[in-house]
Amino acid sequence: MHVKKGDNVIVITGKDKGRSGKILRAFPKLDRVLVEGVNIKKVHERGKKQGSKGQIVEKAYPLHVSNVKIVQTKTKKQEAKS
Repeated sequence: MHVKKGDNVIVITGKDKGRSGKILRAFPKLDRVLVEGVNIKKVHERGKKQGSKGQIVEKAYPLHVSNVKIVQTKTKKQEAKS
């Protein structure tokens, strides 16, 4: 995989194209990454306790690693030169 946890990435294809975020978790065996604030879906959850109502929760789902690209940030060497 060309990315790891903590990298800043931008989505290059799909419904979230152009959005960026930080990688929260990587799944190398599945070739997927969980990006902060990207690929959010609404999920219906049932009530946890008896008598409580269910609710609709927004949940982040992983993207395939081929759909993200690392955003280059300034490194310490580049900042020292400027």
